Amino acid sequence: MESGQYVPGSVYFYAPNKGAPVFFAIAFALSGVYHIYQCIHYKSWRLTGLYVFCAVLFTAGFVVREMGAFDYTNLVKYIISICLIYGAPPLLELANYNILGRVLYYAPYHSPIHPGRVITTFAFVSAVVEALNGNGAALTANQSLPQWRQDIGRSLLKAALLIQVVVIFLFAVLAVTFHRRCVKAGLENPKIYQPLYTLYISTTLLMARTVFRVVEYWSIAQHNFWEPGFDPRTLSPALQYESFFYVFEAMLMLANSVLMNARHPRMWLPKSTKTYLDPTDGVTEVDGPGYKDGRKFWVTLVDPFDLWSLVGGGGGKGKREEDMFWARGNNTAALSDNANGDSGGGGRKRDLEAQ
Repeated sequence: MESGQYVPGSVYFYAPNKGAPVFFAIAFALSGVYHIYQCIHYKSWRLTGLYVFCAVLFTAGFVVREMGAFDYTNLVKYIISICLIYGAPPLLELANYNILGRVLYYAPYHSPIHPGRVITTFAFVSAVVEALNGNGAALTANQSLPQWRQDIGRSLLKAALLIQVVVIFLFAVLAVTFHRRCVKAGLENPKIYQPLYTLYISTTLLMARTVFRVVEYWSIAQHNFWEPGFDPRTLSPALQYESFFYVFEAMLMLANSVLMNARHPRMWLPKSTKTYLDPTDGVTEVDGPGYKDGRKFWVTLVDPFDLWSLVGGGGGKGKREEDMFWARGNNTAALSDNANGDSGGGGRKRDLEAQ
C-alpha cells in the first residue's frame, strides 16, 4: 500500500513497485508478438508496423523500470525507462494518423482532405511538438543557464503539451467530419465505420493520457528542485503516488495496444490505397488509379486542405477535377465498362459483399 511519503534518495519520490513492471513488460511483449503475427498475416507492415515498434519500446521501458525498482537511487535507469515509455505514445498517435488516411482512401469522395495529407500534415505538426519538447527539456535541465532561459524552457514544454492536446482534438474533428459526410450520403458499409470506431476509442485513450501528462508537468514546472530546502512533500499527488502512472500511462497504453490487436484495421480495410468503394452503391470495391496530389510537397504542408483551390487559386471548385478519378465520365457506366476490361474510367470493378 502506497503511503505517499517521500523515500529518501529515490529519484521516483517513492519506492517503485517491483511486480507491476514485470506484468506490463510481459503484457506488452505478448501484444507485440501478436502484432508481428498480424502484420505478417494481413501483410500490413506499412499500415500497423508502428504498433510492433511501440510494443518493443514499452517492453524495454518496463524492463528497465524493473531494474530501477531494485535501485531507485539510480538516475540513469530512471531516465532511460521514462524516455522509452514516454516516447511510444506519440508514435501511437502517428499510427492512428496513418490508419485514418487509409480509411479516407477507401471513400475519397467524402474526405475533407486528401488522404495522403493526413499522415504528412499531422506528422509535421508532431515533429514541431517534438522540437519544442527537445529544446524545452534542454533549457530546463541546464542549471548553468540564467533563470529566465530556464523559464523559457518550461514554457516551451508547456506549449508542446498543449499543442499535442490540440492536435489530437483536430484529428478527432477530421475523423468525425468524414464520418458525418458518409452518414449523410447514405453510405452504410460497416467496413468504413468499424475502423473509425476503433480510432475513436484509441484517440480517447491517447487524449486521456496526454491530459494527465499536462497536469503532471504543470505540477512539476511550478517547483525548482535545486532550491535549498525544497520539500518533496509539496509535489502533486500525481507524482507522490505510483498508481497514477500505472493507471493513466501504463494501463491506458496497454489497452490501446490490445485494442489494435482485437480490432485490427485490416479486418475491414483493403490492402491497397488504390481500392475504393463505388460511390453509387457503397458496397462494390473498385481498383482505381490512386488518389494523386500533383502539388509540390511543401505546398501540401502549408495548405493540406487545398484551400487555395477552394477560394480561387484553382477556379474556386474545391477538389480539382483532374484528381476526382471516381467521377470521370459517367461513373456507373465507366465502372461497368471497366468490369469488362476497359481501364479508361474510374478503375476495375470488383463485386464484393460488404462484411
